[in-house]
Amino acid sequence: MEPAHFVALVTGASRGIGRAIAIGLAKEGVSVAVNYQSRRDAAEEVVREIIGAGGRAIVVKADVANDAEVKSMVDRVVEEWGTIDILVNNAATHRGGRIQNLTLEDWGLVINSVLGGAFHCCRHIIPMMVGKKWGRVINLSSYVGLHGFPGDTPYGAAKAGILGLTLSLAKEVSTKGITVNAVVPGFVPTDMTAGLFNTKEKLDLEIQRIPLRRPGKPEEIADMVNFLVFKGEYITGTVLRVDGGLAM
Repeated sequence: MEPAHFVALVTGASRGIGRAIAIGLAKEGVSVAVNYQSRRDAAEEVVREIIGAGGRAIVVKADVANDAEVKSMVDRVVEEWGTIDILVNNAATHRGGRIQNLTLEDWGLVINSVLGGAFHCCRHIIPMMVGKKWGRVINLSSYVGLHGFPGDTPYGAAKAGILGLTLSLAKEVSTKGITVNAVVPGFVPTDMTAGLFNTKEKLDLEIQRIPLRRPGKPEEIADMVNFLVFKGEYITGTVLRVDGGLAM
């Protein structure tokens, strides 16, 4: 298949890493559905940037934790472009705190948005990929899912669950021409991480833990996604770290 004929859905694509992934795919000729939950203005800005550069993009609203909203979103993309070839599960909601202080609502919110969201998207999109015998699923996990972080049990559990989903799904669809992989970013400054590293001292300490001695860039995560889409035909069920050596 030629990139110009690809259609991608990127969840949580209005800001941060998701935004960079959407723009990166569009630069390669992919038509991109930019998903958002609450920041329509930011999502529309991403679409304007893509279209302004000669690409194709649409805004699609959905809370990925809600299966019915996901189905409506998928139907909207299919109505516009006929199919979905590439799924990037990036959307996430973060709530933190020591375990004894976490509410059941916060726990459920994180698990349902991160892990439930990936499940909902996969269950509605994988059948299309099976029908064509071609597809790419890329799930965004986290350093926290591999190594943990104090006060981050919901997020760590959800992102670790993403790895289990990736490995099992990869085996499930491997004979159907579909690859499923997980990308694990290291420390990439975004709106989500801003609250954790909100002083120069905290930021400097985190950077000192990274062998390459600098944060990652959203575009570097996007480059890995593009690699898996366009060059990763023989890569599936793999967890790929883009972290400057942080996890060594």
